[in-house]
Amino acid sequence: MRRADRLFQIVQYLRGGRLLTAQALADRLEVTKRTIYRDIADLIGSGVPIEGEAGVGYIMRDGYEVPPLMFTSDEIVALVAGARLIRAYGGSGMALAAEEALVKIEAVVPTEARARAAKVGVNAIAGEAMTDEVRTALDTLEQASNDRSRIEIAYTDEEGAETTRVLRPLGLWFWGKVWTLVAWCEMRQDFRMFRVDRMVGITLLDRFREERGQSLRDFFARDDRRKR
Repeated sequence: MRRADRLFQIVQYLRGGRLLTAQALADRLEVTKRTIYRDIADLIGSGVPIEGEAGVGYIMRDGYEVPPLMFTSDEIVALVAGARLIRAYGGSGMALAAEEALVKIEAVVPTEARARAAKVGVNAIAGEAMTDEVRTALDTLEQASNDRSRIEIAYTDEEGAETTRVLRPLGLWFWGKVWTLVAWCEMRQDFRMFRVDRMVGITLLDRFREERGQSLRDFFARDDRRKR
């Protein structure tokens, strides 16, 4: 574990007024007590409000906020590449948030890291399938999945048949060209996947409570059993 990560973990363990001994911290972080004493001294010297002493324990006063950790070069590449992909293929809200995230990354990282971010060679250009209607649908479906809201959709399948379904949305999947919604279908009383670009309309309904056998965890469990 990097020392910066260890210092961050010490602060996290001491949050909420928890009193911990140097031995307890050493056991959790798999280092010696001497290392913990040195880390605590450095944290106090940098202004972190930790109180206590060896043999008694340490505690941190409420109200302290941890400053953001610096990203590694690989992390910057992953963040920039991911934000560019979402900007191209996400919903309208997602794309705007991705654009804002890219601006913030450039604003907060130091000069060297900023130069690395600018050199990231991963780019994405949205295809014809990413229409305004699909982007709006993605935002609505993401909101419904997050809020646990039932939805009613008008759907056209690959044969051209049109149906109306009431769904319990569980999550969105991106397959490189199309987005699909994983949901519990109340008509079929089973899990189903629906292509977002084949949804003609989406209406938000009431909230639903997660029931046994109908959650995303259950969907994954059944999929795992089928692969065995």
